[in-house]
Amino acid sequence: MPSFADRLTSAVREKRSPLMVGLDPRLDQLPVSLRPPLEASAAERADAFCEFCRGVIDAVADFTPIVKPQVAFFEELGPAGMVALGAVIEEAHRAGLLVCVDGKRNDIGTTAQAYANGWLGEQSPWRGDALTVSPYLGDDSLEPFTKLAAERDAGVFVLVKTSNPGGALWQDLEAEGKTLYRRVGEYVETIAASTVGASGYGVAGAVVGATYPQQLAELRAAMPHTWFLIPGFGAQGGAAADVAAGFDAQGLGAVVNSSRGVIFAYEKNPQPDWRDAVREAARSACEQLRAATSAGQL
Repeated sequence: MPSFADRLTSAVREKRSPLMVGLDPRLDQLPVSLRPPLEASAAERADAFCEFCRGVIDAVADFTPIVKPQVAFFEELGPAGMVALGAVIEEAHRAGLLVCVDGKRNDIGTTAQAYANGWLGEQSPWRGDALTVSPYLGDDSLEPFTKLAAERDAGVFVLVKTSNPGGALWQDLEAEGKTLYRRVGEYVETIAASTVGASGYGVAGAVVGATYPQQLAELRAAMPHTWFLIPGFGAQGGAAADVAAGFDAQGLGAVVNSSRGVIFAYEKNPQPDWRDAVREAARSACEQLRAATSAGQL
């Protein structure tokens, strides 16, 4: 099987789209037709989440190569929610989409290995094509993920420069003339460069927020072999022009996530079928990214 980076490259080219759609189901924002009553059981809520995400996947499949289910929204429903997450991942694969599991996992030693074994690759129970990972515990905590990802043709996206304002509290700290996010980025690039596939990109990716365009440009220049996952576009305030520096000259190297702006589009654009509003939002986001970035060359 081709590496995750190579499969992502092919999928982005095939769809001519760098749009990643985040699957973040929230009970109070589900379409009225799917929303269970307040007294509904966790199993009934999980069923509603599953049906909603399946509808979103159907609506956006023509406009995105990859979806990103947020584990937290399923996890808060307990076992029933995790069963629903498994069904959503299966549905995304059935639709021909790659899946980046947004779990921000990490730990040390055998615990990190267990997380990697459970989430990454076709051989794992969860069958995640990629997983978001926190680097705070150091390089030995990342190694189980990057090593297994390389063995299983999966990928990891390491948090480097996140989109939330509070991220600067730690990420922008300087030591010996270099910020923490630059040091993390350099480590991620080292792993990516040592595992490059036919696409020119490696097993390790980086999460770099759209809300910091200057740092995005800085990191792209320093990390030429690293796929970027760019959150913050749309509802979080990032515009298409803000993410342009995250792409390489061929329109590759970055997938731009939109969650609320796409999946809850029917709140601002009511339609007889809520999926039509979601489909239109995904198409519009895709067009915006093509118009404002080198992804227009795809």
